Amino acid sequence: MDIFKRISEHREEKERLAWTGTFADYIELVRKNPRLAMTAHARVYEMIASYGTVEENGQKKYNFFEQEIFGLDRAIEKLVEEYFHSAARRLDVRKRILLLMGPVSGGKSTLVTMLKRGLEKFSRTDQGAVYAIKGCPMQEEPLHLIPVELRPELEQELGVKIEGTLCPSCQMRLKTEYGGRIENVLVERVLISEENRVGIGTFSPSDPKSQDIADLTGSIDFSTITEYGSESDPRAYRFDGELNKANRGIMEFQEMLKCDEKFLWNLLSLTQEGNFKAGRFALISADELIIAHTNESEYRSFISNKKNEALQSRMIVMPIPYNLKVTEEEKIYLKLIRQSDMAHIHIAPHSLKAAAIFSILTRLKETKKQGMDLVKKMRMYDGEAVEGYKDADLKEMQNEYLEEGMTGIDPRYVINRISSALIRQDLSCINALDVLRALKDGLDQHPSITKEERERYLNFISIARKEYDELAKKEIQKAFVYSFEESAKTLFDNYLDNIEAYCNWTKIKDPLTGEEMDPDERLMRSIEEQIGISENAKKAFREEILIRMSSYSRKGRKFDYSSHERLREAIEKKLFADLKDIVKITTSTKTPDENQLKRINEVSKRLIDEHGYCPICANELLRYVGSLLNR
Repeated sequence: MDIFKRISEHREEKERLAWTGTFADYIELVRKNPRLAMTAHARVYEMIASYGTVEENGQKKYNFFEQEIFGLDRAIEKLVEEYFHSAARRLDVRKRILLLMGPVSGGKSTLVTMLKRGLEKFSRTDQGAVYAIKGCPMQEEPLHLIPVELRPELEQELGVKIEGTLCPSCQMRLKTEYGGRIENVLVERVLISEENRVGIGTFSPSDPKSQDIADLTGSIDFSTITEYGSESDPRAYRFDGELNKANRGIMEFQEMLKCDEKFLWNLLSLTQEGNFKAGRFALISADELIIAHTNESEYRSFISNKKNEALQSRMIVMPIPYNLKVTEEEKIYLKLIRQSDMAHIHIAPHSLKAAAIFSILTRLKETKKQGMDLVKKMRMYDGEAVEGYKDADLKEMQNEYLEEGMTGIDPRYVINRISSALIRQDLSCINALDVLRALKDGLDQHPSITKEERERYLNFISIARKEYDELAKKEIQKAFVYSFEESAKTLFDNYLDNIEAYCNWTKIKDPLTGEEMDPDERLMRSIEEQIGISENAKKAFREEILIRMSSYSRKGRKFDYSSHERLREAIEKKLFADLKDIVKITTSTKTPDENQLKRINEVSKRLIDEHGYCPICANELLRYVGSLLNR
């Protein structure tokens, strides 16, 4: 793509969006589309809603957050519905500071950054267009020009609600430049931009001795004060504080509770009344969504101080815990790796999964539910079926501990450990064992882990290793079974013939003698046991397969080897169990014969072509599984 052509298109796009007219023109725009006058909270909610939602297992997912935030669907649904949606409807929660509280590297900053970037983009659409008084340092809503006593009538006519008063600068300009004729005041379309300080403000705590309240509320312009003669003249004041610039959009307080108290006092009236004090002026109206983030220990310290009660009552605290789903944790690692200089390193399949299993186990809490251990709980959280437990059990466990996910290993630690392993060993490919070894070595250097936690975490690394061992065996199993595909299909057909006879109370013919005999219970159980089907559950499982076969038959489709995922897994496991000795010999022999070599090459090729391995990690996997089977 020609970069200059793209820049030219970008410039043309900005020119196309530009609009300037009088206040009278703006009134006509609002008459046609009252949503132009929506509040900052409504604009943020509309922006999120514009991306659409999907319903999955009774859980609402917001497409807007899907690309960057993983595994926090419940927290995000609560955040959007209980805060953004309610605030957009002008309910009282819009008069609260939104405080995101959670552990380090849990996604709080990412969430706020997404909202800021999303709002910038949304303001460039017709649906999210923002209009302001031209030349206003606070990009003010033009409807503030309407005198308060005339507002009820106009509100009814236009179908809007007008809140707030003109800023001191616009009050002065209305008198001096326009002679009080509001219909002539110029209005322009503005684009929200953090870079240009339009509609987005950011405040970071620093040394209280050197940080000035002017950072928030603006300051006197000493170069013009001699010209205008008074500190209360708006022309001698710079309305360039973060609260001024965030008007009509988002005000972010980074690590808010580390801020000095005097910086937070301004928020008391801003949240409740929608205005703040600056210089020697009357209260200045501001329409902005105040969003802050902090960690749990800072929050606990803040609420324990009685002096903070007034501010605390003006907060809505939204816990943002760590993700608790293994598959979503893998996505987080992939995202972080893509953002780094490690993107060229090949990562063997299941390496990140092994790390994710370890991380999730450190975040889960032991359940009181009988027979449920952390590994089963982890699987259920990840959407896997666990025999003997239902969706109701999952919901019960999710509600058992409100603080679940607020502690444990953070994603940055995992990525740091993977990075150190790569740099130290200068590898071109990294596998699960390398990752788990790096995680284990790093526990000694982790500053905030106690001796007891270290023991627990070492145990979780062992569990993650066992889980990986099963995945590795399964991977080789699939690749080997492919070489015996005909055997798998024969076993599959044989099983179907037997369960059909079993369910219909009929006999089965021996393929060699033609003699009628009872269904082969031993064969059926040897397959079913591979996937944990108990004696009590076998009848239901067989009937389920038969129903599926009938359904396929009615639709004119063939019920084949890949039609039922669990049955296919059972067949592959059974076949692999029967082939285990062949696999053992083939993978572990130091001097393979021609036939064994051919089979190793076939399996290795399949791992590379279809399972995402490279030649290095494919050979390492074959050797490793060979050693596992020979133990």
